[in-house]
Amino acid sequence: MGSNDLKYEVSQNAYIKLVLHSLKHPTSAVNGVLIGRISNDTVEITDAVPLFHSQIPLLPQLEISLILIEEYFSAKGLNIVGYFHANERSDEFELGGVAKNIGDHISRYFPQAAILLLDNKKLEALKKSKSSGAVTQLYVRDASKNWKLVQSDANNRFSLKEPSANLMLLDYISSEKYRDIVDFDDHLDDISKDWLNPGLFN
Repeated sequence: MGSNDLKYEVSQNAYIKLVLHSLKHPTSAVNGVLIGRISNDTVEITDAVPLFHSQIPLLPQLEISLILIEEYFSAKGLNIVGYFHANERSDEFELGGVAKNIGDHISRYFPQAAILLLDNKKLEALKKSKSSGAVTQLYVRDASKNWKLVQSDANNRFSLKEPSANLMLLDYISSEKYRDIVDFDDHLDDISKDWLNPGLFN
C-alpha cells in the first residue's frame, strides 16, 4: 500500500512533545523524528523524539541519533515513521530543502514516511480559538517521490488520536512545560539529560 492510500494518526504525547520542542526554541529551526507502526491502513505515530535546535545537520550527528533511536524503538516493535520540522521564522510556511532531504533519508527505510511541519498561524490561532485541529501540516511523498501537502479535509487522512490533545497542549503551554523538554542537542552537551523525556508528562 502506497502512502497515497494511508491515513496518519498522531498520539497526544507525540504531538505535544513536538510542539513544546518548537516553543522552547522559538527563534531556531527545530526538528524531530516520529515513532510508530503501520496498523491496517493507518500509520500510528505513537511517540516522537526531539532532535536538534542549534543547527540542523545532515551528518554525522543526525546519523548517530537515528541509529540510537532506531535501535531503542525497534526492540519495542516500533520504527521511525517520519520527520517533524519547525521553521526558524514564524512567518515561513514552506517545507524547505533540509526537511525534504531528511524526509527522503527516512523514506529509504520506511517508504510510507510522513513529514509534519509546524504551522505557526494555526498555533497562534489555537491560543485564541481552542480549535481541535492539529497545528501541523502533513506532507507525504507522491508517486514521483515529491513531498506533497495533504489538505486537512482530504478524507480525514491526518488526525489527532485524542480529541483533547489541544486542550492538554494549551495547559502545558500556560505552565511553561516546554522548558523541560530535552532534545539530542541537549543530550550531546550533557549526557545525563535523557532524550526520551521520560518524566515530561508526569
